[in-house]
Amino acid sequence: MIEDFDFALGESADMIREATRRFATDRIAPLAVRMDAEDWFPRDIWPEMGALGLHGITVDEADGGLGLGYLEHVVAIEEVSRASASLGLSYGAHSNLCVNQIRRWGSAEQKAKYLPGLISGEHVGSLAMSEVSAGSDVVSMKLRARQVDGGWRLDGTKFWITNAPYADTLVVYAKTGEGSRGITAFLIEKAMAGFSIGQKIDKMGMRGSPTAELVFNDCFVADTQVMGPVNGGVGVLMSGLDYERAVLAGIQLGIMQACLDVVVPYVRERRQFGRAIGEFQLIQAKIADMYVALNSARAYVYAVARSCDAGRTTRFDAAGAILLASENAVKVSLEAIQALGGAGYTKDWPVERFARDAKLLDIGAGTNEIRRMLIGRELIGKLEKVAQ
Repeated sequence: MIEDFDFALGESADMIREATRRFATDRIAPLAVRMDAEDWFPRDIWPEMGALGLHGITVDEADGGLGLGYLEHVVAIEEVSRASASLGLSYGAHSNLCVNQIRRWGSAEQKAKYLPGLISGEHVGSLAMSEVSAGSDVVSMKLRARQVDGGWRLDGTKFWITNAPYADTLVVYAKTGEGSRGITAFLIEKAMAGFSIGQKIDKMGMRGSPTAELVFNDCFVADTQVMGPVNGGVGVLMSGLDYERAVLAGIQLGIMQACLDVVVPYVRERRQFGRAIGEFQLIQAKIADMYVALNSARAYVYAVARSCDAGRTTRFDAAGAILLASENAVKVSLEAIQALGGAGYTKDWPVERFARDAKLLDIGAGTNEIRRMLIGRELIGKLEKVAQ
C-alpha cells in the first residue's frame, strides 16, 4: 500500500473517504468481477449506500441529505470507483446527474416527492440527454413534448442512458420549442403510461453499469413534472455540466489508484533474472509516471471541486479537470497492463478491466475533443476581452 499524499481536504472529506473506502472494500470490491463478467447491476447495494448517506452528499440536511459539497462527493465516487468503476458510474449518474439536479432545480413539492426515495436508495435515479443523433450536439435532440390540457405528451427516444433499466426517477430533456431555447426538463417515473425501456446496450467497459434506450410513445406528463422553467431546459442542463464533470472525474482517480493497488505489490513480488522486477529502473519509471499522473489529476480535480463549492468554478476548468483525469487514467491503466506483462492481458488480473472502464470518460460527459474545443474557445474569448 502506498501512503496517500495529504491534500489537506478537511475533516468532512477525510471522514467520507474513510467510511466509503471501508464500505467499498468490504461490500463493493467482492462484486466487481461478477459485475463485469455478467454485466450485472447489484441493485441490493443501493439502500446500503443510502444508509451511509452517499446518495445525498450534496443535498441540504433539511431535505434529507448530508449538506456537504462537491469535494466530498468527488472523494466518495473516487473510493467507490477504486473498488468498481462501473458501480462508480451508476452512482454518479444517480447521485449527481439525477439527485443533485433535482436538489438544484426541483420545486419544494418535487423535492419532497422524489428526494427521500432517491437518497435512501429505495429508488434509482437517471438522467437522459443523449439520443442516437444527438450526442455532443445535444440541442439537436428529437424527443418532442407537445403541450396538451394539463400537461405534455412525449414522443421519441433517448439513447446511452445510464441506469435506465433500473431507474425509478429520470430527469429527461425534451424539445418543447425550436432551437436551444426550446428545451424543457421533465421528471419521469418508470410506471408512466407510454414510457418503456428499449434495447439494452452491450458495452466494452463499465459493464454492470446498465445502459439502455428510453422509448416514449404518446407518454402523458403532467405540468407538475416540469422541472425548472418551460423552454429553460438548456439552462438547467448546462448549469449541471460543470458539477457533473468535476464529480465524474473522481471515477478516473479511483481507477488510477486501483491500478497502483495491483501493480506495486506485483512488481515487488514478480521475479525475473533472479530479481524482483521492481528493482529494474524501467519498471520504477513506470510506477513513478503512474503515481505522478494520479496525483496531478487529483490536485486539479480537488481544486475544481473546491471551486464548485465556493461558487467560483469556470466551465473550462471543469472540462480541464476531467480531460486530464480521463487521459491520465487511460495511460495509467495501459501501463498497468504493461507492467504485468502477459498476466496483465488476461482476465485473471483486473487491469484489463481497468483499461476498458477508463476509456469511457474519454467519451462520456462530453468527449475530450469537445472539452478541448470548449477550453480553447473560452480562453481565446477571454484573451479577446483583455485585448479590448
